[in-house]
Amino acid sequence: METPQPVVRLADGLTLRRFEGEADLPEFLRVIEESLEHLRPWMPWVAEHAPEKTREFLAGRAGCWENRQEFTYAVTLDGAIVGVCGLFRREHTPEGGREIGYWLHPAATGRGVMTRTVRALVEEAFRLPDVEYVEVVHDVANLASGAVPARVGFTVHRREAAEEDLAPAESGENQVWRLTRRPA
Repeated sequence: METPQPVVRLADGLTLRRFEGEADLPEFLRVIEESLEHLRPWMPWVAEHAPEKTREFLAGRAGCWENRQEFTYAVTLDGAIVGVCGLFRREHTPEGGREIGYWLHPAATGRGVMTRTVRALVEEAFRLPDVEYVEVVHDVANLASGAVPARVGFTVHRREAAEEDLAPAESGENQVWRLTRRPA
């Protein structure tokens, strides 16, 4: 079974790499803690953030790669972690689809980092033989998250009610963007 590349090197010092478990904990924890106020409006998990939860998250990444359900990368600039992105399949996602999720440290925003990251994840997704489309889902109020798929070439596919706990700034309505594999 194929999986995405464990390391994806892009231009200008941007690299996506598999998390390295416990070895990444101190740096990743620092990046999360420095980003909490930036993420709090949009990420429900921030309300329950704790070092042990981050440790558990990192410990589970290898198994997620092995079962092909979730491929999570550290987003790095010049070797330093500045965020996280993932290519995954939720329980309700049909076999041919995958979703991309992401967030960045506030100091890394506004520089095209996530746009290049999502473009690279789309390429990795379409390397997999069973992936026909990729989606990005975000709260309609989160305009910055929505700008990324628009720049990459996704189109709005639908709007739907959020099914999870809401973060403080979320409206409860998600926008779903979709990019379909182009025929070879």
